[in-house]
Amino acid sequence: MLDIKQIRQQPDWFKEKLATRGVQPEEIDAVLELDAKRRELLQQTETLKAKRNEASKKIGEAKRAKQSADEAIAEMRQVGEDIKALDEQVEANDKDLFDKLAHLPNVPHEGVPVSLTEDGAEELRKVGQARQFDFEPKHHWEIGENLGILDFERAGKVSGSRFVYYVGLGAQLERALYNFMLDEHMKEGYTEVLPPYIVNAHAMYGTGQFPKFKQDVYQVNGEDMTLIPTAEVPLTNYFAGEVIPAEKLPVYVTALTPSFRSEAGSAGRDTRGLIRMHQFNKVEMVKYTKQDQSWEELDKMTANAENILQKLGLPYHVITLTTSDMSFTASETHDLELWMPAQNKYREVSSCSNCLDFQARRLHMQYRDENGKLQYVHTLNGSGLAVGRTLAAILENYQNEDGSVTIPEVLVPYFHGITKITKENAVPFNAPIAVP
Repeated sequence: MLDIKQIRQQPDWFKEKLATRGVQPEEIDAVLELDAKRRELLQQTETLKAKRNEASKKIGEAKRAKQSADEAIAEMRQVGEDIKALDEQVEANDKDLFDKLAHLPNVPHEGVPVSLTEDGAEELRKVGQARQFDFEPKHHWEIGENLGILDFERAGKVSGSRFVYYVGLGAQLERALYNFMLDEHMKEGYTEVLPPYIVNAHAMYGTGQFPKFKQDVYQVNGEDMTLIPTAEVPLTNYFAGEVIPAEKLPVYVTALTPSFRSEAGSAGRDTRGLIRMHQFNKVEMVKYTKQDQSWEELDKMTANAENILQKLGLPYHVITLTTSDMSFTASETHDLELWMPAQNKYREVSSCSNCLDFQARRLHMQYRDENGKLQYVHTLNGSGLAVGRTLAAILENYQNEDGSVTIPEVLVPYFHGITKITKENAVPFNAPIAVP
């Protein structure tokens, strides 16, 4: 949520900055008109309250003088009705103002590439060399289906498209990945959390998914509850409505959760494989910081996500997203994109964002500065990482010509010595069954 006082003070600046995110000047004007109307209505209310106090005084004086107070009583009754009518107008106006403010995205940080599309992202660095294959590399879904470790067909029978069964060493690879990710983040000072997977509308509003993106989530019929689209929601809401002791900041938390996405509007995009699923596992990182810490902490968070990819030996690059491509709540976002050899391009596996005080205003999360004054915390979030997409990249980058997949060295301890996924060891129940 943006600060209405700041919008009031710098309307042209907000129009200029938010125009880079597709916000029309008229949307800012509408907010300012409602804000001006609110202040006008409140002034009228204060005037009437003063008039009511005067009428009350007259009634008291008349009664003490044993005179008729009928005229003053009638006046006070009318003033009371007028105040009630104004209060109703204020309430309706506040609702409209709140709704319009809630639809305004965060202001992009200075230096974020300006574009109304995803084109124009700035590459910050490229890490690792793409493997040169002496055979035609296969797509991850081909590799997984051939090994029997990814079963999209049976998942479609049970749940529909964009779902998958991980089977045998496929399930073990997924588990090894998220355990490795959590272990690495805990080394960096993150506290592991196991949060709820279903949250209320206030929590969704607090992190910016509501009211604008309700079509992107799964809601529980007849209840004010939503399946989480990311662990960012329950993690960021942990301190909602609280004053965090300044000495505890920054706070780092991490969690593995499933993420549920309706993928509205993605028809025809990434219909095969693990890139765009309705349900997928993701390890999330969230930080709460003082206001002067957040940019340094964004760099650290990005490095935390990069650490996973570097230790897995996967080539990637880091880009700064354009003004319109980053999330609604972000002021700046760094994306990590993995190299997918079969697609011959990079694909996103993590977004690390600094939301400044945008979410904290919605959630009323504060701390006291050195002068004892309440300040909103800054919140940051990042994927550390999307597990299924990381698994897809491992299958493609570590594939062998015979269809097997070499397990990255750092994951071998999670496999109890297995170093390669083959048709022979991938799915135990596919092995011949001995008949007694």
